[in-house]
Amino acid sequence: MSSLNTSCPEDLIPELKAHRRVPLGHGPTPIDHLPQLGKELGIELWAKRDDCNGLVFGGNKVRQLEYYLSPGVDQDADTVLITGALQSNFVRLTAAAACKLGWQAHVQLEERVPSDDPLYRTSGNIFLNNLLGAKISYFPEGEDEAGADKALDDRADGLRENGRRPYVIHLGLNSPPLGGLGYVRAAAETWAQVEQSGTEPDFVVIPSGSGLTHAGFLVGARAIGWNVPILGICVRRDRNRQIARIKQRTKEIEDMIGRSGLIKEDDIEITDAVLAPGYGKMNKVVQEAMDKSACQEALILDPVYSGRTMAGLFDHVRTKRIPLGSKVLFIHTGGNPAIFAYQNAITNFR
Repeated sequence: MSSLNTSCPEDLIPELKAHRRVPLGHGPTPIDHLPQLGKELGIELWAKRDDCNGLVFGGNKVRQLEYYLSPGVDQDADTVLITGALQSNFVRLTAAAACKLGWQAHVQLEERVPSDDPLYRTSGNIFLNNLLGAKISYFPEGEDEAGADKALDDRADGLRENGRRPYVIHLGLNSPPLGGLGYVRAAAETWAQVEQSGTEPDFVVIPSGSGLTHAGFLVGARAIGWNVPILGICVRRDRNRQIARIKQRTKEIEDMIGRSGLIKEDDIEITDAVLAPGYGKMNKVVQEAMDKSACQEALILDPVYSGRTMAGLFDHVRTKRIPLGSKVLFIHTGGNPAIFAYQNAITNFR
C-alpha cells in the first residue's frame, strides 16, 4: 500500500463539504507495511499511521477535533473546555489545538483508572497538558458522562462571568458526534490510498472506545461503497454496551451527512475478548502486542488503545476470525505519550 495520495476525501463524500473543518493535522497519514509481524502471524499486515498526523504526538483525536472545534471558531471563542481520563489523548490534543488557535484550554481529568502510581498521575499526557499551559481540574468519577459534562458547563459559566468566551466540547451520548466526521473523512482517505496501491485489505481492525473513530470509519467506508469488514476492538466497555453505542453513533453520523440506512446490523462487529481486567489496565495479550510490535517493527503502541487493539487483532488471528493469509489493515490511533505514564505498570507486568 502506498502512502502517497492526492485525492480529496470530500470528492468521494461530497456531503462532508457542508461541515466546516479546522485543519490541524498532517495528511494523508501513511500506510506502512509490517512484514515481520505479519509473517509471524501468518497474514499480510499494514498500519494506517494516524499516530503520525503532526499535532503534539498525533493520534485519532486530531481528526475529530478538526470538526469539534469548528463551532467554537464560528462563535469567536477564546477558551475551550473538555473532559477525559487522567491520561486522555483527547485532552492533550485539545490543549495543543488551543495553543494553535490562540485559545486557553481548561481540561477536566476524570478518575477512570484507579492508580496511585506517581508516574501515572504526573507523566505522559498530564506532563504535556502542563507544558501546553492547560488549566487542569479533576472530576472524581470515571463513568458519569452526564455529570462530567455538567461540571464542564458549570465551569464555563464561571469563565463567562469573568469575561471569557468559552466553548465546551461535550462527548456524552446526548451530544452530537461531530468528531465522527473526521473518521468518515479518514475512511475515504484510506480507501483512496488502498485503491492507488492496488492492494485492498480483507479486514480493517480499529479500536472502539468513545465510538466515533469506529462509527465514523464504518459510515465513511459504506458511504463510498467499500464493504470491507471493519472489526472493532473494545477498549473501554463490554461488547453488548459497545454495540449499542456504535448503533447510535453510526445512525447519528449517517444523519449528519444525509445518508441514512448505510449501516446494517451485521456491519457492526465488535469483540471484548482482550478487554479484561478493564479500561486502561494491562493484561498479558496487550503486553505481548506492545512488545512484538516494538521489537519486530519499531512500532510503538500504548496500553490503553493501540496496544489493546493490536492484541485484539492477534486474538482474531488465533481464533481464525481473520484467516491465515489475509490482508489486514490496523488503524493506529496513537496515544504514545501514555507509555511513559504506564512505565511502572508495563515493567511490573513482565
